[in-house]
Amino acid sequence: MARQVRVALFAVALVAIVLASGACVVSPGAPPEGAESATAAVAPVAGCTPQAVVVPTAPATVPRYAQLDETTGLHVTGVAPEVADLDVWRLTVDGAVEAPQSLTYDELRCMRRVEAAPLLVCPGFFEDRATWAGVPLGDVLALAGAPSAGARVRLYGADGYTQDLSIEEALAPDVFLAYEWEGEPLPIIHGFPLRAIVPASGGSVWVKWLARIEVY
Repeated sequence: MARQVRVALFAVALVAIVLASGACVVSPGAPPEGAESATAAVAPVAGCTPQAVVVPTAPATVPRYAQLDETTGLHVTGVAPEVADLDVWRLTVDGAVEAPQSLTYDELRCMRRVEAAPLLVCPGFFEDRATWAGVPLGDVLALAGAPSAGARVRLYGADGYTQDLSIEEALAPDVFLAYEWEGEPLPIIHGFPLRAIVPASGGSVWVKWLARIEVY
C-alpha cells in the first residue's frame, strides 16, 4: 500500500512539473497568413500575370534618420537609392546554391504570397507596426536549391547595406520578402521594390531595397 501511495504521489508531482514548465514557455506567434502549407510549390505560377504596378514616387521631403514619416506611420532609416526600373530590376540569388536565380518583380509576385503585421523594433529608437505582404524567403531559397543547414545567407540592399542570417533563421516560416505595404507597393523610402521582413530580429536586419541574396 505504501508503495502504491508513493507511486501515486510521484505521478502527481510529475504532472505538476510538466504543467509548471509549460506555463513558462512562450507560445510562438502565428505564421503569416498563407504560410501554413509547407508543401506548396515554390516556383512562380505558370501563366500568372499580376496587376500592373504604379511605381511610387519619392516624397518631396524625407524625414531625418529615425524620424517619423507621417505619410506612412513608419520611421526612416537608410538613404533610398535611385528608384528601381522594374523593367530591368532583378532579385539575384546566388552563391552556394544549385540553381542560381534572377527573379523579376512579377515572378516574385507570382509565387506564394504571405501577409503579416509583425512589430518592427529598432531598440532605443522606435517601434513600428504595419501590414506587409510578399513571398516567403524560404520559397525563394528553395527555388534556388539552397542547403537547409550549415550555411549562411547575406542580404544585399541596393544602397550597399548588408545583413547576415543563418540558413535556419532565413528558412523560418515567418520570414518573407515584402513587395507590399498596407496593400500597396512599398514606399520608396521604406524599401521599394523589395525588403526583408524578419520578425525575430531587430529592424536592422529588415534590409530595404533588396537586390541580392547570397548563400555561403
